[in-house]
Amino acid sequence: MAVCYNKLWKLLIDRKMKKKDLIAATGISRGTMAKLGHDENVNTDVIVRICKALECDVGDIMEIVPETTQK
Repeated sequence: MAVCYNKLWKLLIDRKMKKKDLIAATGISRGTMAKLGHDENVNTDVIVRICKALECDVGDIMEIVPETTQK
């Protein structure tokens, strides 16, 4: 299983926020933002900080998707 943060990007667009605004609101690093942009795993503390800043739930910013197997 893999994580996907497409919901986070849509939420930022809906709220007219840029990634740099989210960085400022949460205090996360640019490196962590890059991980989110590449759908990589991040610490749960980061997820909680994002949810607090955006006043939303975990399911509003991420989802678990099955990994596809290529042959």
